[in-house]
Amino acid sequence: MLAIKHTILIVSFTAFLLALLKLIVGVISGSVVVLASALDSLFDVLFSLLNFFAIKKIESPSNRYFNYGFGKLEGFASFFEGLFIFASGIYIIYQSVLKFINNEGVSSINQSLFVMIVSIILTALIVFYLKIALRKNHNLILQSEILHYKTDLLSNLAIIISLIIVKFSGFELFDSIVGGLLGIYICFNAFKIAKNGFFMLLDRAIDDNLFKSIVDILDKNTEITSYHDLKSRISGNTIFLSYHLVFDNSISLLDAHTISNTIENDIEKLTNEYKWIILSHLDPYDDSI
Repeated sequence: MLAIKHTILIVSFTAFLLALLKLIVGVISGSVVVLASALDSLFDVLFSLLNFFAIKKIESPSNRYFNYGFGKLEGFASFFEGLFIFASGIYIIYQSVLKFINNEGVSSINQSLFVMIVSIILTALIVFYLKIALRKNHNLILQSEILHYKTDLLSNLAIIISLIIVKFSGFELFDSIVGGLLGIYICFNAFKIAKNGFFMLLDRAIDDNLFKSIVDILDKNTEITSYHDLKSRISGNTIFLSYHLVFDNSISLLDAHTISNTIENDIEKLTNEYKWIILSHLDPYDDSI
């Protein structure tokens, strides 16, 4: 978690410098797309810092009031990050429509182009840096950060293209059109971020492929009679898994426990992206019927 916190802090500082630069140039040039990008970068800073404090809290040990720890703060942070980003997308659409109706143009296009080229280079480096961190730490907050900055990367490219078209065609309303499309794109990606966080808060189960792999392990084990009540949920970087294993009623508790441990070890080897907390219930007969 320490590496994740350092990653978030570095990303936050870089995003703050970008936001400040784009805000200054956006105000001077009057470009709605540059102002939209500046606003988006300011949200980057805000939510990166919120994510930093969320991760810091997630590290806290469980207690008598929160027996399962604070892993769901990942989902909470991602959900509200998505909502606020969605709101910023709506604001960008509003500003674009307003500028289009008022027929407002763009000045200082060269400065706007320069700051956006710098922005796309630094954003690409941020995405690359975050992907390296994600390989070492499977974390929903890092996934949200990557998705967010990938959105920034594509939006920065769209802004550069629109500014070039405005510069050489003189069609300044194109800035407002692209700004509106950019706002729609931001809203779409914000919805995905919020949805992932919301599903975690609802105790989302593991994905189908991982579930099938667990079922295969249980099906292939000939030492158990059957199994039932296979349930899972994801909280942060931890998978909580529970099931009932049915044994022949003549088996000793020691042997049943050994077989159960073997099954748990096989399941834990399926992925190292998550920590596992597995609860096995040993039955002498199938009580699910």
